[in-house]
Amino acid sequence: MSASDLTTLANARQWLGLTSTNDDALLSRLITAASNYIQSWLNRSFASREYSETRDGAGGAKLPFTNYPVTAVASVTIDGQSIPLASGSQAPGYMFSATMLYLNGYSFARGRQNVNIAYTAGFAATPPEIEQACLELMAVRYKERDRIGQVSKSIGGETITFSQKDFPDPVRTILNNYKKDVPL
Repeated sequence: MSASDLTTLANARQWLGLTSTNDDALLSRLITAASNYIQSWLNRSFASREYSETRDGAGGAKLPFTNYPVTAVASVTIDGQSIPLASGSQAPGYMFSATMLYLNGYSFARGRQNVNIAYTAGFAATPPEIEQACLELMAVRYKERDRIGQVSKSIGGETITFSQKDFPDPVRTILNNYKKDVPL
């Protein structure tokens, strides 16, 4: 199991209704592949981790975090000056929300690569709907392994057509709620 996996082997077995451990190695690979594919498609990771960024100051008093949700800010430095954590909502220093860094009595001075921030962002546990999306994608890949590349199949005079989408529609709907747009 990879640290970036969005679900567990036990949950995958339960979702697929498997009691045997014969396919555990395959399921583990599919979980990791589906987890990595989802996080790559969303342009974000879900596990809580530390980030350190150097950004351009734009002259304002707020700056969006690149990664979110933010749970802690370790430091904010502008043009080499350390900015303290504000002791209250009106006190000078920095404050933050899950997605934004705010300054009181300071500004993100205009400049190139003059703002340094260190923070922790991510989820303590995978959001349930993201875990479900991973389970569903992993299950689709598990069940289609015997028909890779097949678009349709004729059986007894009937033709069955297989979906060729990267995600089932319900999975895409869930994931669109978490997609991080990357500015050009």
